[in-house]
Amino acid sequence: MALDLLDRGENERNALRASEIRGQDALDLGSSTPHLAHSLWRAAWPKLAAIGIALGVWQLVASSGWRPSYVLPGPAPVFADLGTQLVTGGFWMAVGVTMTRGVVGFLIAAVLGLVLGVVVARYRILRAAIGSLITGLQTMPSIAWFPLAILLFQLSEQAILFVILIGAVPSIANGVIGGVDYVPALLVRAGRNVGASGLSLYRHVVLPAALPSIVTGLKQGWAFAWRSLLAGELLVSIANRPSLGQFLDQSSQLNDTPYMIALMIAILTIGIAVDAVFGTFERGIRRRRGVVTGQTQGRM
Repeated sequence: MALDLLDRGENERNALRASEIRGQDALDLGSSTPHLAHSLWRAAWPKLAAIGIALGVWQLVASSGWRPSYVLPGPAPVFADLGTQLVTGGFWMAVGVTMTRGVVGFLIAAVLGLVLGVVVARYRILRAAIGSLITGLQTMPSIAWFPLAILLFQLSEQAILFVILIGAVPSIANGVIGGVDYVPALLVRAGRNVGASGLSLYRHVVLPAALPSIVTGLKQGWAFAWRSLLAGELLVSIANRPSLGQFLDQSSQLNDTPYMIALMIAILTIGIAVDAVFGTFERGIRRRRGVVTGQTQGRM
């Protein structure tokens, strides 16, 4: 009898513990959703506020009569035109052509820029010979290369690709060179002490340590490539290859300002989306390396 009472009491205590654990799990699950929603809102509201302020200022300037409405329309007609374009096949075909050119050009520029940066950073003679030239090419406006590009390649895809490479390769190479320059000497000595030398030292020690600067150089390279591409599409019109730059030029010639600004918003949105992709890579690198972000510092 006593054993039965003890067993019954033990069973009740176990049931009570299980009930408490289930209750705690439910509380944890219930609190995770508000926490996630709060984090998303905290990340989104500054961007939404900035967009709202920009639209408000735009509407105030358009309503002030500073310029006629056919020259500077307000947000409503522009976004109405943008909504119309988003459901047309021609618009998405132009987006596809422009993005294909941009991605292909950037990938080629990334390969050339990474190789050039590693070679120049590794050999002092090349650094002394062409290091300043790479920086000079980076600061030179891409649009200045188009007269030469058109003479060399006529009005063709090669002319656009040439200017994309001229704009992006120096920026990527400088990112690699800067990253290699700031690799701690202690880290290099440690790599040599464990037997790394030559290319293996660069592969396993130097380049991984320089990765944040390399990613920054790639990000800047994309920005140069994107600007060079749009400038090229404004100047080089290729038959049967509609593009965002070509549509932008046509809207300017037709004085269709709402359509022109709608295209500019689409181009800006693509640029922001690509920048967000690079930002994801950068945050991943910082997390793996335990680097404190500016947002975390602000809470400290």
